[in-house]
Amino acid sequence: MERRNFTRMQRVVVKIGSSSLTYPTGKLNIEQIEQLVRQLADLHNRGMDVLLVTSGAVGAGMGKLGLARRPRTIPEKQAAAAVGQGILLHMYEKIFAEYGVIVGQVLLTREDFADRRRFLNARNTLQAMLGFHIIPVINENDTVAVDEIKLGDNDNLAAMVAGLVDADLVVLLSDVDGLFDGRPGDPGATLVKEIREIDDRIEALAGGVGSAVGTGGMATKIQAARIAMHSGVVTIIARASERDVIRRLVAGEPLGTVFWPSVRLVNKKRWIAYGATVCGRIYIDGGAARALRENGKSLLPSGVTGVEGDFEMGNTVSVVAPDGKEIARGIVNYSAAEVERIKGRKTGEIEKILGYKDYDEIIHRDNLALE
Repeated sequence: MERRNFTRMQRVVVKIGSSSLTYPTGKLNIEQIEQLVRQLADLHNRGMDVLLVTSGAVGAGMGKLGLARRPRTIPEKQAAAAVGQGILLHMYEKIFAEYGVIVGQVLLTREDFADRRRFLNARNTLQAMLGFHIIPVINENDTVAVDEIKLGDNDNLAAMVAGLVDADLVVLLSDVDGLFDGRPGDPGATLVKEIREIDDRIEALAGGVGSAVGTGGMATKIQAARIAMHSGVVTIIARASERDVIRRLVAGEPLGTVFWPSVRLVNKKRWIAYGATVCGRIYIDGGAARALRENGKSLLPSGVTGVEGDFEMGNTVSVVAPDGKEIARGIVNYSAAEVERIKGRKTGEIEKILGYKDYDEIIHRDNLALE
């Protein structure tokens, strides 16, 4: 097992889930928030850059509005989030101020990552805040987001923020100790201490909707860990209520489940892989799949077997192997209609078929991010 020593890391993203911030009544768990804030303030005073990704806006709004159960409709959730967002920030602002730390709110949606200009603007804003020694308090903009409002999405947001600012460590705090090889609490179920590759076995342990093994939100934590691993960032899943959990994790104590990073994607390819909106699919044959995976080649028309969606030149698409698995994402040089016409053909035939040839490749290797 690799020794954990994170004391020299400069930049950490900590995500705190709704269940860690609120009681079952929907009211804020002030004691736990104070403990977590104290640890983050201590890291900040040490000279580390700290970014906090927080859930809990809907829960905080529920408490204020006197709702006995979580709202079911999107407008009701958004109304509760609108009320709760201010409460949550005020709470963080008040407690961090006791330690002399300034915080600033940043609300993001997937669109801020999907659009390249907004992606770079968000990156510059967060870098500037860190330069002023501000702790960004980041949440999804639940008052306007629609698809984004579902349990666990802030795990992915934390991982994407970590990639955005080139963080060293992501800590996903929740109401579980980490990933188990069975249902947590069952006799014989043990904590998986470290993971170097997220394969089918690990995904099966995380489970999904209706799984006998999966716990609430664990599947999204595994998705987040994969994003962070490909960004060259260490990820840890741990229990928020564990005493001094953040301080002990940074000190290297073997708490939770640690995911060690794989090959680091450069910033543009990271955006292609995880930030950009996928506008369609391109299906390829086995030879093309091997060329992409093993040799880092560009995708040529000859390897394409099918097209799905209505994408345009410059959009991001998913590249799917013969077994139905996505193996890459990339920015296309041709529209869906054009790819449909030139699929399976040689590069030299493009001009004859289309009447022009702007590119030899459907996706150039510089614009291709492998899974």
